[in-house]
Amino acid sequence: MKFCEVIGQKEAQKRLIQMVEEGHLPHAMMLCGPQGSGKLALATAFACYLLEQPTINGQQVSDSTKAMLAKLEHPDLHFTYPTIKLSSMSTEHKPVSDDFAKEWHELIMESPYFTMDAWMQAMGGENQQAIITAGESDDLVRKLSLKSSQGGYKVSVIWLPERMNIECANKLLKLIEEPPQQTVFIMVCEEPDKLLETIRSRVQRIDIRRTDNEDIRQALITQRGIGEEAALRISRLANGDWLKALEALQAGAENELFLDMFIMLMRLAYLRKIKDLRKWSEQMAGMGREKQKRWLSFFLRMTRENFMYNFQNEELCYMTQREEEFAKNFARFINEKNILPISDLANLAIRDIGQNANAKIVFFDFALQMIVLLVQK
Repeated sequence: MKFCEVIGQKEAQKRLIQMVEEGHLPHAMMLCGPQGSGKLALATAFACYLLEQPTINGQQVSDSTKAMLAKLEHPDLHFTYPTIKLSSMSTEHKPVSDDFAKEWHELIMESPYFTMDAWMQAMGGENQQAIITAGESDDLVRKLSLKSSQGGYKVSVIWLPERMNIECANKLLKLIEEPPQQTVFIMVCEEPDKLLETIRSRVQRIDIRRTDNEDIRQALITQRGIGEEAALRISRLANGDWLKALEALQAGAENELFLDMFIMLMRLAYLRKIKDLRKWSEQMAGMGREKQKRWLSFFLRMTRENFMYNFQNEELCYMTQREEEFAKNFARFINEKNILPISDLANLAIRDIGQNANAKIVFFDFALQMIVLLVQK
């Protein structure tokens, strides 16, 4: 993969290349940024860039090496990512990335821009919580202890290290403290605060900003053949998130469902229909946990957009046409008195779902509290 395949992020690319050229490459770094900013794409392109560097003996990269990198099949490129335990696995087995290497390779070769939900679907476990186990760190120690097959760098790309369990995190910490020779760790992180402080203090953090809307607009036109006007609207709606741009491009079937569930919640809460709200909470509980968290993120966005809609400034709002049609009559119910409590409620629900709380209870309580919050004017 090449840097030219990364959408935008030219400043970050320049900084990474500069570290190599000036001889200031850290052995462990962490790319942090919001979803859809292209962190994984950037990390993968940088990993390939490192593996294309001349070896310590000055030997240039061969055509076969370039071919392996084009297919992301280089023996010195190692991917680590959250996994699940399948029913076919033995009770003693600790899932590792190699168990899902085929699924990962197919997904990342299709595009390095994808969500956790897409990865869960690829693994076949939408209703589970994906983690990085202690077995993964043991596997990584074994792989990185081997000599580089090409005489250059060995690169470990760790996607979402915040999903490591504590045993894995402690073993990885030791590996980072005493890294094998010519090994570079590139972590791709969305929630760095969930990582051990000792790990955060031993890696060089590089913050990746949201992708510029103009870069998204250009990519929609050149890569997807979208017209100027549609590309402009989608890029504004995406607000720096290429994944959101793709969702909008794909007709947003899930977004339509999420909007339906949002509208249903607000109408039932306003009318105080408790029995129907219970049915709504049961419908929400029927979704997989990753999908539930994604809906709650959608809820937060819609709450913010409806609040901003009250200011009647088009530049402040990022909604689809259908979302905006609902906001015309609903936005006045989201105001200065309830915007923060509603946001706190959604963030608390995201935390509870992430900690495997009973989804029916979480969403029914969520719905009941919305009844109270909507009447605060």
